[in-house]
Amino acid sequence: MTVAVYPGTFDPITMGHFDLIKRASGLFDRLIVAVALSHQKQTLLSFEERFELVRQSFQHLPQIQVMPLKGLLIDFVKQHQAQVVVRGLRTAADFEYEFQLAGMNRQLSATIETVFMTPSQETLFISATLVRELIRFHGDVSPFVPPEAAQFIRQKFHHGA
Repeated sequence: MTVAVYPGTFDPITMGHFDLIKRASGLFDRLIVAVALSHQKQTLLSFEERFELVRQSFQHLPQIQVMPLKGLLIDFVKQHQAQVVVRGLRTAADFEYEFQLAGMNRQLSATIETVFMTPSQETLFISATLVRELIRFHGDVSPFVPPEAAQFIRQKFHHGA
């Protein structure tokens, strides 16, 4: 059984993330979506909010498991007996960063592979950074995030509008 891990902060989960997760879940027997606590990033949503939105978005798909990631990714991957880390690439800048990360992970554990996936044409332009900007200026995020996230964002930031 091939187990893969797709890690991220998901601040918030976007349709780009959703697309990659659904497609990756078809490639592996089990996909763990690891929601990172992330001490480095100042997130708009709390860890608990991010985790719950991702969990709600995939609760209907039994091959996808949503779990918290609170330490080193490579330790998490080993702990859950996964063989693959899935990472998304939208731009050349993403590639440069992800390539370094994959190299570091390979040094830490030569048995764990990194698989890079690109988003679909429809979601290529969506980034969590752009969605956070829309949230800050009370824009409509519903085309860019799963329905559960859109509803939560409306209630939290737009006072139920």
